[in-house]
Amino acid sequence: MTEHEIKIAFKEYDSLEELTPTDKNLCAEAEKALATSHSPYSKFRVGVALQLQSGKILYGSNQENVAYPSGLCAERVALFNWGANHLNDPIVSMAVTAHTDDFELLKPVTSCGACLQVMAECEKMQNSPLRMLLYCINGPVWEINGIQSLMPFMFSEERLVQLPL
Repeated sequence: MTEHEIKIAFKEYDSLEELTPTDKNLCAEAEKALATSHSPYSKFRVGVALQLQSGKILYGSNQENVAYPSGLCAERVALFNWGANHLNDPIVSMAVTAHTDDFELLKPVTSCGACLQVMAECEKMQNSPLRMLLYCINGPVWEINGIQSLMPFMFSEERLVQLPL
């Protein structure tokens, strides 16, 4: 028997004021993306801003549909836009924020497993880790470097065995 231990590393900032101007701006851009959320069912808006190496910012927001689960999370909206239109312009940082009028968010919201798996694939596509800023409006910001810290057992083809045809 072998025992393993997984450690997750991230930085926590008490507020936006502790961030660099660039990071503070990216969080503000993610907050702007909340305005395009279509979330009439959950009333839980999520906004994402991707900072590309060129300086371009891409946006995403959650898009719900009455024919659940036909909607899509904000992270995948933004990342699929990147993959379809900006693949040769690597993602430098990604800011994610959320808001609801139904209750107060006291900590940053983390991405779902499906979004984390897509982020893992994007890391592979650009051959570098994604830097994430999970931003709680009027609260803390978590900085995470690489999806491995959020999803240590992500699905990858390296773990698959190729069977002979």
